[in-house]
Amino acid sequence: MGRPGGRGAAAATAREPSVREASGREGAVRERAVREAVRQGVVPEPIDADGVDGVGALAGLDVGGLRLLQAIAEHGTLTAAAAVLGTSQPAVSQHVRRLERRLGTALLDRSGRRVRLTEAGAVLAAHGQTVNAAVRAAAAQVTALTGLRAGVVRVVAFPSSSATLVPLALARLRREHPGLTVTLDEAEPPEALARLRAGTCDVAVTFAYGSAGSTATPGLAPRPDAAADAARDGELSGLVARHLLDDPTLAVLPADHPRADDPQLSLSDLAGETWIAGCPQCRGHLLHSAAACGFAPEIAYATDDYVAVLSLVAAGLGVALLPRLVRQTGERHPGVVLRSAAGTSARRVYAMTTPDLIRVPAVAATLDALAAAAPATTAAVSG
Repeated sequence: MGRPGGRGAAAATAREPSVREASGREGAVRERAVREAVRQGVVPEPIDADGVDGVGALAGLDVGGLRLLQAIAEHGTLTAAAAVLGTSQPAVSQHVRRLERRLGTALLDRSGRRVRLTEAGAVLAAHGQTVNAAVRAAAAQVTALTGLRAGVVRVVAFPSSSATLVPLALARLRREHPGLTVTLDEAEPPEALARLRAGTCDVAVTFAYGSAGSTATPGLAPRPDAAADAARDGELSGLVARHLLDDPTLAVLPADHPRADDPQLSLSDLAGETWIAGCPQCRGHLLHSAAACGFAPEIAYATDDYVAVLSLVAAGLGVALLPRLVRQTGERHPGVVLRSAAGTSARRVYAMTTPDLIRVPAVAATLDALAAAAPATTAAVSG
């Protein structure tokens, strides 16, 4: 028999170099994997679990870790890096050791008076410099947006508002916030609301007709039953409406019409006329108002172009109802007169957006500008 522990101890001693060699090889493999993954920009979200090795260990990286290594590389000591980052030297040291455990490789060589980054640490520090620059750029851009020095707002508006109210609002925005960019597109209320919900616009300028004492629903024509009202309210759930102005309805007559000079014109006075209908919402208003006055209008023509409506009336082809926002255009159009008509109702004009977008400073400023432009618009079209 040999001495106690003789061959066993020798065998254990013989195995130890191979374990160390394997550990060294694994460490080198891990470090090469880290370098290659970082070179390719593979830096997943951080996780809390320790002991992760291989490329998966990159899940232990975070922005703070990269910035920390960059600060160590730049300032040479943990104490100096901690001072720059506004933390303590023990916290910095603990953070680095936690990163090393997660990555499975050394990031610092602590053998000298000053710490030195290993090759893996240097690779990550270089990316930390890029991260620092990106964070500063992002902060500058967000500051510009919140400070209304930059930003894009997409507005969709119905035609008569884009010819009157909206230009005044956009001019005000340009004076007060020249860094903002506002785009404008035209659409009738149903399409504008659909685009707002789809995220292809930020602000929808829309309108709703309603009878006296009723609550108008923005962007939708009035309907006679409560079930339809509830359906409309459901379609608009989740949107924010800001009332801008009330826009009365005017009757448009040929200049030679027998009632052209009548100061007390009523919708019922035009019951026997041929009618020219406007957009779907305006057509709905005509039908409901006429029904309330006891007649069904004979509609021979329909167009959502109010200039075309004016031309058809001027040609003697019928009469029409148009909103007061088109009054200035109508009064410049030869061959027509515009008169107030009892039995019609005003439409309520709104700026619509979403609860999230209303918190965006540029969108809120756009709604403010529209609201500020409303009194001047009303004064200009009142005559």
